[in-house]
Parts: sequence; C-alpha cells; structure tokens
Amino acid sequence: MSLRVNVISLSGARRIYLLSVLKWLVLVVPPVVAFKLAGVSQVSILVLVMSVLAFGALRAWEMSRRRQFIRESRFPPYLVTKLRKQYPQLSAGDADLVMRGLRQFFVAHLRSQRRFVAMPSQVVDFAWHEFILHTRAYQLWCDAAFGKLLHHTPAEVLGRDPKRNDGLRRTWYWACKEESIDPRKPARLPLLFALDKKFDIPGGFTYVPDCQDIDRQSQSGSYCGTSFGEGGGGSGCGGDAGGFGGSESSGGDEGSDGGGCGGGCGGD
Repeated sequence: MSLRVNVISLSGARRIYLLSVLKWLVLVVPPVVAFKLAGVSQVSILVLVMSVLAFGALRAWEMSRRRQFIRESRFPPYLVTKLRKQYPQLSAGDADLVMRGLRQFFVAHLRSQRRFVAMPSQVVDFAWHEFILHTRAYQLWCDAAFGKLLHHTPAEVLGRDPKRNDGLRRTWYWACKEESIDPRKPARLPLLFALDKKFDIPGGFTYVPDCQDIDRQSQSGSYCGTSFGEGGGGSGCGGDAGGFGGSESSGGDEGSDGGGCGGGCGGD
C-alpha cells in the first residue's frame, strides 16, 4: 500500500509539472507561429484568443491537481514519529489530525494565490518545521504543491503587524472554506485553529468561534474567530480585515459589522 501511495504521489507530481510547462507552451507557441505565418490578421488574433482561453483552462487544471496533491500525497512517516516524541500525549489518531491540519494550512497558502499565510497552531507548526529540516524532501514536495518553496514563519495570533494579520486572516478564511464554515459567522472552528486547545499543547493558542463565546473572566487567553473579519475597532489590529487579507475580492466594509470584539488581537 505504501509503495502504491508513493507511486501515485510521484506520478501526480510529474503530471503537475507537465501541466505547468504545457500551459505556457500553449500560450506562447501557437500565437507566435500564427503571427509569423499570417501576420496581423483575423486568423492570428483568433489563435491568440484561443491560446489565452486554453492557458486559463490548463492553469485551472494545474491548480486543481496541486490541491489534490496537497490533500492526498503521503507525508514522510518520520513526521508522525517526531511529533509523538515531542508531544507524548498524542495518539496515532491525534497525530493524523495534526497532519491534516498541516495539509489545511498548505491548501490555504495555495488557494490564497501563494501569498503569505501565517501559522495559527503551535503543534502544527512543529510538524511543519520538522518537515522543513529534511530539505530535499521538503523542496520536492513544495515544487509539486506550490511550484516553489514555502518558507517557514513562526506560529502567531493577531497583533499589530498588518502584513502578518493579513496572513493569518488568509489562513482563517481558506481553512473555513475547506470545511464549509462561514468565515464571518463561524458556528465552529476549522481544524487548524482547534488543535492546540484540543490537545492541550503547552504554549498553544486557544480559539473559540465567536467573541460572545468568551467569558473574559475565565478565558481571557482565548482568541475569537470572528475577529478575523472585523476592523478591530480600538484593538489596534491592522490589515485588511474586511477582505480577509485580500481573500475576498469584494473587500469593503463587509466584515466590520460584527460584535466589535477586541479579544482576537494579541501582542505586537
């Protein structure tokens, strides 16, 4: 079974690479040939339009294959071994949930058009860091998943750095979308944001779906999911809250009519 999964992953990576090359060939070669043979004419213009459409279709296919690769490719088994050694309280099933959280983070990076996304979980961050330490394997995996290397950044919560806040908001938005959760009015947390609390990770980040769920007397260390889509009010949380770090093209003030909670803003 392990060999079969590895073969599938390898063939999937090769198909992704071929698609990434083919889309540019389709975009460039036919129009160049058409313009050389027919000059500026209706035929060459038609070929150009068809090439652009074909490029868009191949690019969409490529991104679909990359998402599938992230969700289904086999992670190196040593990641689970090191994860359980660092956190002995985790069962094999628990470790599998953490790896699913890592996949969710990687999908968020891809679906945000490979812009910066911030890591919201300490336990998932550990797994990610261990993966990076095996440089060659990580580089090859990133090439198939993203087309380039994804550099590591430490886990964090909303603070006063607009860039990092936008990165965290992108992670929240796409993690919610992966589980069909409304990112503005979440009824529950996406897996990636729930793991630290679920497994009682030392120094981990505790989230609740909505600011109204926080009893500020007994859970003052919790952060609320609804803060990701709010302007922040007097909390000092900068960045594009209304568009979840640019994840929603509409942007505007859509996210500013929430409960006005400042509890999602951490330190500097």
